[in-house]
Amino acid sequence: MPKKKYIVALNQEEREYLEQLVKKGKTAAYKINHARILLKADVNQKGGGWQDRDISQALDISISTIERIRKRFVEFGVESALGRKAQKNYKARSLDEEKEAYLVALASSEAPPGQARWTLRLLAEKMVELGVVETISHETIRQTLKKRVKTKV
Repeated sequence: MPKKKYIVALNQEEREYLEQLVKKGKTAAYKINHARILLKADVNQKGGGWQDRDISQALDISISTIERIRKRFVEFGVESALGRKAQKNYKARSLDEEKEAYLVALASSEAPPGQARWTLRLLAEKMVELGVVETISHETIRQTLKKRVKTKV
């Protein structure tokens, strides 16, 4: 069996913190599972640390998840191992509250000359034309208005 690259060796303070986290059960389930993984993998406990496959079977968690938790613990510490990895592909919202309010006001205003009403595409074009945003899709306009404006029944 290959030797583990990331060995979990908890000190007494870390072990007590994780045990309290598991006992209380007043936190997110994934954090409790990560704490359980670290507790089982700890080589400083009586009998040494469990094998990944044993932890996987006991907690019904994939071995790759266990390996990732071990790695994050060794490289970044307990808090990083307990948390979730930050999303890399997160895209910032194109409209903040102020811009959303401007959009709602624009949509509520009188339609442009030659138009019976505002269309999503016209609103998007007008927002860019007025310099409120650099670019915006009509779909973003639709989602924002759906969220912000109550429909009349």
